[in-house]
Amino acid sequence: MARQKRSDDWGFPRWRSYGDKGRGAAKLRLCDREGCSEIGDRPAPKAPHSSERWYFCEAHASEYNKNWNYFAGLSPEEAARRAAEEETGAKGFRQSAQWQWAGPGDGTRSRDEMRALGALDLESDADFKAVKAAHRRLVKETHPDANPGDADAAKRFKQVQAAYDVLRKAEERKNAAG
Repeated sequence: MARQKRSDDWGFPRWRSYGDKGRGAAKLRLCDREGCSEIGDRPAPKAPHSSERWYFCEAHASEYNKNWNYFAGLSPEEAARRAAEEETGAKGFRQSAQWQWAGPGDGTRSRDEMRALGALDLESDADFKAVKAAHRRLVKETHPDANPGDADAAKRFKQVQAAYDVLRKAEERKNAAG
């Protein structure tokens, strides 16, 4: 029968990761920045499209990334072409806006316009013709002359008027720009 050996770990805190054997010191890589004695555990490329890496601490990695120029060494034409390729590749993320991951609606309306559409009980893709129809219908239902003494109807009427004003001004800006 084999004799039980003493464990490599002496309890908590656990100084080594699971599976490490021996009691030797763990090997750490220091930050590649001159004079820094922090742990360098954040890799950064030495040059664009290079497999060689610097290893920085968190502070120096953020400084390095802030000053990084992806287009260094390229002619202005090549830089413009590559920038255009990057932009066309990023447009696929715009498709997710319809699911409201990136904000309200499909990105064509502001947050105030989206709230105004909600106040008029309309969907985010409603055109201005639908906005006018909803406004007329809600004004007839909530007008103070049609509901004398009803404070809730008066409040709703003001809300409908404000929502219509927001959407009307947005439509005017769109028509002036387009």
